[in-house]
Amino acid sequence: MRLFARCLAAIAAAAMFSAVAQDKPEETLAAVIAVQAKILPNARSAESLGTQRRGSGALIRDGYVLTIGYLVIEAEAIQLTGADGRTVPATVAAYDHASGFALLRVVGTLNARPLALGDSAALAEREPGLVIPAAAREAPTLVQVVSRRPFSGSWEYMLDSAIFTYPPVADWSGAPLIGARGELLGIGSLIVPDAGAPGTQSPGNMFVPVDLLKPILEDLIAEGRRRGPARPWLGVNTDELRGHLFVSRVSPEGPAERAGLRAGDIVVAVSGEHVSTLAEFYRRIWERGGAGVEVPIRVLQGAQLRDVSVRSIDRVDYFRPSKTY
Repeated sequence: MRLFARCLAAIAAAAMFSAVAQDKPEETLAAVIAVQAKILPNARSAESLGTQRRGSGALIRDGYVLTIGYLVIEAEAIQLTGADGRTVPATVAAYDHASGFALLRVVGTLNARPLALGDSAALAEREPGLVIPAAAREAPTLVQVVSRRPFSGSWEYMLDSAIFTYPPVADWSGAPLIGARGELLGIGSLIVPDAGAPGTQSPGNMFVPVDLLKPILEDLIAEGRRRGPARPWLGVNTDELRGHLFVSRVSPEGPAERAGLRAGDIVVAVSGEHVSTLAEFYRRIWERGGAGVEVPIRVLQGAQLRDVSVRSIDRVDYFRPSKTY
């Protein structure tokens, strides 16, 4: 507890904030929740993510814990453990692929007060923060924001302004990024080799900004998803290399595989427009409309150019129905 208070004091001094959380550090720690998920045995995500997943989350409202979605997608059972060691079950209240967030509904009571949602847009480079994984709740890591920039993931995922921090934290999955006032600023998603800037050797973590949650939170609680049509999803993993987009994997039985795409293909164009970056690729797909639209793609397979039409779907529909959803 004293280490936590010292870290908060260091943040407050570095950022010249009013460190309200120093007065009640135990309340901030208590809002950090351990998340453990047992995944369906035939889950489509089991090969890449495993069937036993552990991470963290943050209590953001009475009865609701925010975490990163890949921890609980296709979950058969979820257990939450608070700072007092008490464990209660939870269900998946909502999953949002666009942000990567999952919202868990607590079945029972956690002995904690919710964290306030901070202003992650105001978090600038060089500003400090605390990363508090549930597995190291009493020994939080003091980090610094080393870059704020767009992020494109190979799995049809993109953020306009992700938060990158240094030094790297090992237990990053779902770990809360906390500001000097004890407010929640982001949720841990990845460990990356280039936190400082693309192409650099600067390991760190990527956090999903909590500002992405604010406009959709009420929808997630009421409907289990954000309002409006879902983004079209193809089920293709693509790597950006030397100005080319290489297909590294297609999801088994997914839209891309059914259309004839395969690992090793090079994506050349979408809707007749050339693409050379992941951001261009995704924007061309998403601008065609909601899930279910046909997406015309030109690929290079071996030495042959081929035009394929991929019937997109909602990504959530690809996964096995969760007993907790």
